Amino acid sequence: MEKSPEQAEKTAGKKRKTHKKLVALALLSLVLMFLLPMKASAAVVDINGKSADTLQIIEMFTLLALTPSILIMTTCFTRIVIVLSFLRNALGLQQTPPNQVIIAIALFLTVFIMSPVLNRINTEAYQPYKEEQITQEEFLQKASVPMKEFMLKQTRKDDLNLFLDLSKSEKIASAKDAPLTVVIPAFMTSELRRAFLIGFLIFIPFLIIDMVVSSVLMSMGMIMLPPAMISLPFKLLLFILVDGWGLLFKTLVAGFNM
Repeated sequence: MEKSPEQAEKTAGKKRKTHKKLVALALLSLVLMFLLPMKASAAVVDINGKSADTLQIIEMFTLLALTPSILIMTTCFTRIVIVLSFLRNALGLQQTPPNQVIIAIALFLTVFIMSPVLNRINTEAYQPYKEEQITQEEFLQKASVPMKEFMLKQTRKDDLNLFLDLSKSEKIASAKDAPLTVVIPAFMTSELRRAFLIGFLIFIPFLIIDMVVSSVLMSMGMIMLPPAMISLPFKLLLFILVDGWGLLFKTLVAGFNM
């Protein structure tokens, strides 16, 4: 029985997919053969004239994988993106601005706010490391100092003391002596608290508009008309008249202690 053209095309497509899978599996096997030598200390890659062993490669890829988490945990990105999400919910908009726009705004505001810290890291850590004046361990140590100072300026003492007590670590003379494993969660707690506080203040004027519109509709007997549909234009008008975006960005930037 001869196959129809559609069945023949499907069969050929399945064969091509199987062939691609076999080729990908073979390439993966070859990569693993080259990247997993018999001894972990053996040099496998030459980077800028220097040999790097397997452990260094694993550390590099692990650091790249953790970069988004480091961005969220140690910078002002968390506060900004949460406040922008609160604003969208307060306005009653479901997908405007979309998530991609909110994340992009938060990312570029983060770069703008963190520029003094990034400049210090570049001057004190990256440039000496690039010129081979310091080792990788010294680079990480010098790069963590400006970040730690930034986080401590935004962290409340109560949050820092809370995690010091939870870690059961030894008493420290000053906050600068606290380890990063304590500073980072304390910083995150303080950032979440401030973000939710700003979100609460953003909700108040828009909530008042919703209450007024709902009361007017109830008094007019328009029970079946959704109040959110009527209040949305008034909330947008209020936000535009007070220059909401400029006021919000100014508040966010000025709210960080540098």
